[in-house]
Amino acid sequence: MSRHTLIALIAVFGLLFTGCSQKTATEFNQPAAFWYDKMIYAVGMGTLDKADGYYSSLQSEHIGSPLLGEATIILAMAHIREGEFLLGEHFLNEYIKRYADAEQREFAAFLKIKAKYLALPNVRRDQGLIDDVITEGERFKKQYPASIYFATVDTMVTRLYMAQAALNESIASLYDRLDKPKAAAYYRSIKPQPWIDWNEVEPASSPWYKAIFEGDGGESWYAFMIPDTQSVVSRNSEGVSKE
Repeated sequence: MSRHTLIALIAVFGLLFTGCSQKTATEFNQPAAFWYDKMIYAVGMGTLDKADGYYSSLQSEHIGSPLLGEATIILAMAHIREGEFLLGEHFLNEYIKRYADAEQREFAAFLKIKAKYLALPNVRRDQGLIDDVITEGERFKKQYPASIYFATVDTMVTRLYMAQAALNESIASLYDRLDKPKAAAYYRSIKPQPWIDWNEVEPASSPWYKAIFEGDGGESWYAFMIPDTQSVVSRNSEGVSKE
């Protein structure tokens, strides 16, 4: 390697090192407005990972900043908008616990219910989450009976009550097909929601590309490949009770 080449390489590495050092030096010990502006820009660009990082810097360097409350609710709404409902709920919990006044807590509680509701694209996948949304929705209705969000929350809760009942009915229908009347009666007795007239309810339908794998609440196309229950238990189980 020639002397001139070596000097050139040293100069290049020196510039890179200096540039990195200067960049690193500016990435801490900045005013609260610096981190807030960075976070807002990152949210606007849709780079929420960077926005979360700038928020962490704002929170760690300026724990008492009045900008933190607004930054927290902005990140919560941004994550919900992007379908990242669990992260959205995390920031909402932080907002309610640390920054919100009474009116703001009402709005944040509504957003939490909405985020969980939107996180349920298929009611057959997470019954626990359905129960959580219903519980929080009923609590919201009792706590904020005059809320401008009351009707929206009531609608979400009503739809989830119907989803619960529809799921139990589909399970009961499955047991009917398996000739298990006691099991079918049991699922029809769980939160039967007598106010629902099933003759007036149009069952939810899945797109064909989902129904192929998930079914439509009725018999799936691959049902013929599944052995009937009796043959699975025993080939000679004529005396198996019908539960």
